[in-house]
Amino acid sequence: MLGRRVRRPCASPGLWYINGMLTRRSFIGASGMAGLAMATARCSNPQSDTTESLAELPPLDQPNGPLAQVAGDETYWGRVAARYRVTPEYTNMEAGYFGVMAAPVLAEFHRQIDRVNYQSSYYARRVWDDEFEAARDRVARFLGAAPEEIVLTRGATEALQRLIVQYNKLRPGDEVMYADLDYGAMQYAMNALADLKGVTVVRIDLPEPATADAVLRTYEEALDAHPKARLLLLTDLNNKTGLIIPVREITAAARARGVDTIVDAAHSFGQYELTIDDLGADFVGLNLHKWLGAPLGAGAMYIKQGRLPDIDRMLGDDGPLDRIESRMHTGTTNFATFLTVPTALDFHDSIGSAYKAARVRYLRDRWVSAVRGTPGVDILTPDDAGSVAAITSFRLHGRTGKEENQAIVQELFDRYQLFTVWRTGVAHGDCVRVTPALYNSSSDADRLAAALKEMAARG
Repeated sequence: MLGRRVRRPCASPGLWYINGMLTRRSFIGASGMAGLAMATARCSNPQSDTTESLAELPPLDQPNGPLAQVAGDETYWGRVAARYRVTPEYTNMEAGYFGVMAAPVLAEFHRQIDRVNYQSSYYARRVWDDEFEAARDRVARFLGAAPEEIVLTRGATEALQRLIVQYNKLRPGDEVMYADLDYGAMQYAMNALADLKGVTVVRIDLPEPATADAVLRTYEEALDAHPKARLLLLTDLNNKTGLIIPVREITAAARARGVDTIVDAAHSFGQYELTIDDLGADFVGLNLHKWLGAPLGAGAMYIKQGRLPDIDRMLGDDGPLDRIESRMHTGTTNFATFLTVPTALDFHDSIGSAYKAARVRYLRDRWVSAVRGTPGVDILTPDDAGSVAAITSFRLHGRTGKEENQAIVQELFDRYQLFTVWRTGVAHGDCVRVTPALYNSSSDADRLAAALKEMAARG
């Protein structure tokens, strides 16, 4: 039986008490001393591992070798994990809410807070505009977009809600569409268009289990069934199950029928490898504080060149019609947050998008492959390349209710010290989401798999 993990003062780095017996938290075998390095980082005193000391670690060498081989190299990823200061009280398998800042990023954030506070209003009046523009340009280069197509926001929700309600090509009697897997805040904005624009709102329920072909066919059939549709919300990688849908193909199908798409890419950039062009859409909202590890409150809005006239200026903003800045007005922002974004992108690039994507997919596949086929465990995302990244949700014994799934989350935490999250809004029922990150180890994935097998066996 997988024992309850009890946190005690570490007799030596990397040691835990399980079922009353002293044991090493990470397996040490195929991964050699890497498991010990991971456990040492997890078990160390968070008061002694200061952000400054972690930021002074030698620079990471970008990995070199086949993606599949590097993805399972615990020695290398142990060095990456050492750049994150995370609590040892539980294992976080819920990285989807926001991304932990790596130590160099957190140190830069602290530096910028001190700097802005020290210079006060002088900074805001004389320095901020140029540095904000430089941060915007850095984001645009990372996304593969032109700087004039990008405006920085406080998150994907802010960007997407403005795109939805300021889209000005709708007329009374038109239809707008979204799916069950789209994020709640975006569904709310689409629903609001009924009153704001006099349109009819249509919801699509995506198939489960899903394949790329089945999802594309579902959208095409929905578009054909609703010839009055003029606007379609798409979520590239949804927060509920982790399914990646064929956004580019769906966007092309919609465009051929005279329908515009707005794409929610809140979880996409940094979780798997892509550019803005890969989405094929003219309107996109995204986050920088999730998988790219920027401070909380950083995102971006993308409007393709030539499409600005189709998005109204925000609340009568008197900015130039030909500048994207007039479509988003956030008021006074947290200067330090945006000033730190380039450092977050630098840290991301020091590992490499492809290697980072391969690692989180490796961790996902490790626990999923161990439990797929286990009686009572239903995995809600496929294993197909291009259909999933790090996020994957499951159900136990077909339980689809809120209380049932919240109880599963609570048991995983109380009994196994594994932190996950319950998700709702899926047409076929509620579920539990698991999201590993770069500070997780293979042994974390193995413990989750063992826990799920135990729970499923108990019924």
